[in-house]
Amino acid sequence: MTRIVVTGAAGFIGSNLIKGLNARGMRDIIAVDDLTQGDKFRNLADLQISDYVDADEFYDDYASGSYGQVEAIFHEGACSDTMEMNGKYMMQNNFATSVKLYQACQKRGARLLYASSAATYGGSDTFREDPAFERPLNVYGYSKLLFDQRMRQECGHEFHRAFAGKTMQVVGFRYFNVYGPREQHKGRMASVAFHQFNQFKAEGKVKLFGEYGGYAAGAQMRDFVFIDDVVAVNLWFFDHPGVSGIFNLGTGRAQPFNDVASATVNALRQLNGQAALPLDELMAQGLLEYVPFPEALRGKYQCYTQADLTALRATGCDHVFADVHTGVSSYVANLAQQG
Repeated sequence: MTRIVVTGAAGFIGSNLIKGLNARGMRDIIAVDDLTQGDKFRNLADLQISDYVDADEFYDDYASGSYGQVEAIFHEGACSDTMEMNGKYMMQNNFATSVKLYQACQKRGARLLYASSAATYGGSDTFREDPAFERPLNVYGYSKLLFDQRMRQECGHEFHRAFAGKTMQVVGFRYFNVYGPREQHKGRMASVAFHQFNQFKAEGKVKLFGEYGGYAAGAQMRDFVFIDDVVAVNLWFFDHPGVSGIFNLGTGRAQPFNDVASATVNALRQLNGQAALPLDELMAQGLLEYVPFPEALRGKYQCYTQADLTALRATGCDHVFADVHTGVSSYVANLAQQG
């Protein structure tokens, strides 16, 4: 039986990965996390795992040979709060721990598929997996970039084929704006769609940032990627152990925040038997409102992201990504069902 480890297992992406593995009939899964925030258990309660290990114990124990033969580790465990300013904590948690895990994987013969981030690009206007375009705006983005840089040093700089000279697969995924079920514990770091769903339920309207960075109100654009697509691409690489590298994981399609708001409100309206409305009508009826851009985010905010999928497609991965309307509509239906 194939043994898999998922770190950050009770988190958003980690728990969805376990769900995807379970759908394939895989049950020998070691879930690694820190459940200090106890309500995260809900993300594991309906999943099948063989063991749970606290994050404080796992990394040293795995390096020393515990847990038997592991085929692959999906490393999603990290501090993902882009507003966290404690650089020492961020670097220990996101960089040093990841380096330790990589070294242990090479020693123990396990493949490593890990979470990087589009935050590595920061202030860039080009989102291609190349050092020339990596300009993080916060210590979170830098912590992710530094581990990517370490992997390049360890494994070679090729993005389109297996890292030079390594037998064990190493894949880094630069996640763009992921949204979908099982993110309810993330608080302020949950997706725009999640917050807009709850805001509309509570207030009867959604709020977006006003004009900023040369973009009109609500027109700032991101590459919004549905969690089911993230899982599918992770599992594609799991099925192709000869492919390694650092890859963008987004749709390759930038869409404005206005699209997310429209999709959220209209999905809720349709669930209530009401007709969908165009953006201007949503505004006219007071269902969409703009608020001044926060001072705390000035100079630290990406107004535009769009994954360059050239490297991903070159591997042979031809997964078709959902657009905002499709993904958000599915997510809203899930949230409504969950209550």
